[in-house]
Amino acid sequence: MKFILIIFLILFVYSVIIEPNILTVKRIKIKDEKLKGLKVIFASDFHFKPYEKYRLLRIVKRINFLNPDIILLGGDYVNGHKRGNTLDINIIAENLGRLKSKYGTFAVMGNHDGWQGKKDIIEKFAKAGITVLENAAVNAGGVSIAGVEDLQTGNPDINKALKDAQNPVIFLSHTPDIIKDVPAVIHLLLCGHTHGGQAVIVKPIIVPSKYGTKYAYGLFEENGVKMFVSRGLGTSILPLRFNSFPEIVVIEFS
Repeated sequence: MKFILIIFLILFVYSVIIEPNILTVKRIKIKDEKLKGLKVIFASDFHFKPYEKYRLLRIVKRINFLNPDIILLGGDYVNGHKRGNTLDINIIAENLGRLKSKYGTFAVMGNHDGWQGKKDIIEKFAKAGITVLENAAVNAGGVSIAGVEDLQTGNPDINKALKDAQNPVIFLSHTPDIIKDVPAVIHLLLCGHTHGGQAVIVKPIIVPSKYGTKYAYGLFEENGVKMFVSRGLGTSILPLRFNSFPEIVVIEFS
């Protein structure tokens, strides 16, 4: 019994204190002639708690060190459903505004951002120099970045998002659940929301997706559309991670 309690305590400390604070860099290489030479960083699902400014500063420092051409953010900057459960959005926006890249930082909103009032978050991001894409696209560095509203708290309109996009296109969605509706014209779909399951024992225990664990984490190809789903950086509901390390994603096209 004592041995079991020790093991449980070790697992608890590891999953609540150690793994959530491990910051990994996931590198993927994708062959694409039209995007050849482009280096994109994707970061998602930050979920900054009120005391986690240290984690915010660490993430910004690491991303800047990686020297990206374009920075893409996948939503859920705030934590929980109420303002008191999250780091001040002014602090979040100010520091994410210090991200440095050749062509800029572009973002979409997540469900937690929607619950806490995304209008205010979008305004703060705009003041910090971050372009939020709500069913819209912009051109930067020879590529169109398109993004949609969150599926759970908004009204994603893929056709509207692609209306002004020019080939090649990188597409942002907070959730991978839109995969079946995205046309093959895009070159890469980037998503978060799943946290990779957040706790993985052989398979993810719970994944917030109508497809279950199918698109929990990794690089997929569906009907000609390449999609990468990130584990994200923070925790939600339960303040733990197990076998699902927080990650910054570096995508290099060749």
